Amino acid sequence: MSSSNENGRPVVRAGMTVQSLFSSVRMDPLELRVLLEHAIGFTRVKLITHSDHELTEEQARAVSGVLSRRLAGEPVAYIVGFREFYGLPFTVTPDVLIPRPETELLVDLALERLPDRGRLADLGTGSGAIAVSVAAIRPDTEIWATDVSEKALGIARKNAVSNLGEKRSVRFLQGCWFDALEPGSRFDLIVSNPPYIHSGDGHLQQGDLRFEPLSALTDYADGLSALDILIDQAPVWLKKRGWLLMEHGYDQSGAVRKKLAAKGYSQVQSWKDLAGIERVSGGQLPD
Repeated sequence: MSSSNENGRPVVRAGMTVQSLFSSVRMDPLELRVLLEHAIGFTRVKLITHSDHELTEEQARAVSGVLSRRLAGEPVAYIVGFREFYGLPFTVTPDVLIPRPETELLVDLALERLPDRGRLADLGTGSGAIAVSVAAIRPDTEIWATDVSEKALGIARKNAVSNLGEKRSVRFLQGCWFDALEPGSRFDLIVSNPPYIHSGDGHLQQGDLRFEPLSALTDYADGLSALDILIDQAPVWLKKRGWLLMEHGYDQSGAVRKKLAAKGYSQVQSWKDLAGIERVSGGQLPD
């Protein structure tokens, strides 16, 4: 049986069935399924076919632990240690941002613009989600992925090994933006999902964002300073007709396009994510 303590959190006991958890725990069913898979080691199919399974003492403690963490606000991805992105599983820890579905647009746009045996730089790679996803589809591409955080690069390297195996074509470098690249390097494409949230945005203190690395979310300013650096310095590193593509905030596309045009990029435009929000903007270096 189940009940709640004085904090309103579910009490999980040995003998409870999987089905009773789905009936009694007030949580998104998909999140609950993922947490149960992680806590008791069942696959999705086994959760369905063994819904009458009674929890052991050890399983009850494990389930209680993950539910308490989630109900305290901790992101599911950090609890289970991974998040799927572009069809691949990525290890995530509080040292990196959690990859989000809207960022898959950036991968789509990059793949559309990559020439055969092209060169791509992913600046601020975090978990390596963008770089590794591109490499998985286009192993002929030479990819450089940078991040200022050595801990983040450690996670990214792990994801490259687990997802790419012998197809690994990603080179990881530590440094701030373009400082990590070797002088004289030129790329067909530069992509980035930089920190773009305004430092005063209240969302930083809400939901999953409270648990994610602050320096990967905000520039501690107006949300545009990292985007300014990318726009200003990318021409030095791009080949002729190379592209710069950047993810940004829901209300920043107009400002980003204006900055790109002022810097002399051509083909300046923005692309909408699945929610209809202009999520990525970019431009092409002229001949």
